[in-house]
Amino acid sequence: MTNIFEDLDKKKFGWFHARSILTTGMGVFTDGYDLSSVGIVLAIIMTSYGITKTSPNYTLFLSLITGTALVGAAIGALIFGELARKGRKKFYGVDVLILGIAAFAQIFAVNVYLLIIIRLILGIGVGADYVLSPVIMGEHSNAKDRGKTIAFGFGMMWGFGAVMAAFVYFVLSPIVAPAVLWRVVLAAGAIPALAVVYLRRKMPETPRFIARITGDKKSFADEVKYVAQKEIALNGDIADKHNFRYYFKKYKREYISAMVLWFLYDQVAYAGILFGPTLIASKLGFSPDGWTFLMEVFTIFGGLLCLTLIDRKGRKPLQIIGFAGIAAFLLAFDGASKIGLIAVLPILGMFLYAFGMEFFNQLGPGSISASGVLGVELTPTKIRSQIQSYTVSAGRTGAAIASFIFPVIFIGGNEVYAFYYLSAVAILGALVTFVFIPETKGSLEKASNELKEMEEVKVSSSYAE
Repeated sequence: MTNIFEDLDKKKFGWFHARSILTTGMGVFTDGYDLSSVGIVLAIIMTSYGITKTSPNYTLFLSLITGTALVGAAIGALIFGELARKGRKKFYGVDVLILGIAAFAQIFAVNVYLLIIIRLILGIGVGADYVLSPVIMGEHSNAKDRGKTIAFGFGMMWGFGAVMAAFVYFVLSPIVAPAVLWRVVLAAGAIPALAVVYLRRKMPETPRFIARITGDKKSFADEVKYVAQKEIALNGDIADKHNFRYYFKKYKREYISAMVLWFLYDQVAYAGILFGPTLIASKLGFSPDGWTFLMEVFTIFGGLLCLTLIDRKGRKPLQIIGFAGIAAFLLAFDGASKIGLIAVLPILGMFLYAFGMEFFNQLGPGSISASGVLGVELTPTKIRSQIQSYTVSAGRTGAAIASFIFPVIFIGGNEVYAFYYLSAVAILGALVTFVFIPETKGSLEKASNELKEMEEVKVSSSYAE
């Protein structure tokens, strides 16, 4: 069976791929900024609106401010997953336009209810980007570097956005009044979003969409010539005639497992993202911005190690190790806290927490499930945006659940059980990966089972003059 994407798969990493990472990655950078900045300024927002720990609805507003963007992301993912069936490029740039406008609008949130509504709309843009960016990165990438491309362009760029949010807060907090500070910090997320709209609108359509969904042989050949400097001649129909039901019936176990894994992961991750800079940091005596900087150091080291291994060792072993590491270090943090060791040595608590929630996180599921790798690589082009939208929506649902459950357990119950809960979820993630997820490194068409479903197409290729 001929793989018509072989020339693209074998093309060495070059300027085209680097530009694609920059264009897609800046949107993800904005996602990281928008979703993490609210955790940094959360305490100031609550105070600004007169909501204190003695207020009757304190925990509810805490959850609504942090969680509505995640609910919006679940909605946005489903909407744009369907729209992307009409073209990846067609709607690329709309996502960051929504992000930019909504981020800036937070300045004008005169009450907490308006802020919640604005963040719901902002979340729609986030969800759209979570679908479009990994799909476009995966479909433009070569086979050898696809894991690194998505893990860096999505996973690590998200972390850089979080660092930038902490940096903006660090610079402005000594000179700006708190009532204005949180508005400026949140609104600054509009800058990278709007700056990348033009670049995204100029992105070419992905060759896989052109071939397998539109079936346009000439445009596909032109794209291969542009990217891989190869001339190809195609005979036969290259469009995929199968439908969603056909693929889902055959491979539903893998698709559902990818959805479950993002659902599980985001419960763990967003408990830390949303409440780490406030609840955990204050427990250990760190400021919100200082805590975020420290956490991102561990995230970057975990991400860099992942980049060196993901295309050589594969996705599956890294994800299992990552989930297991999260569980082990959270249990160690919990144990040290129970015996009073963290109260005496808060720096030990910081290291235990950071190794689990940041280093092993980014080494494994933070760079794989949460970067959209499984949704992209397990599904053929025809239904890729749909399955990706379902995995994103599942993840955002898990994150929204965490935004409501974690503070209730941590504040209103017993914080020991909060960490038991997160550790159990991480262990379940490792088990689901081990039992249900195949290895997906290498050819995208082989990983997604699309190659064996493709009609026989005769392909001849030669170097372009």
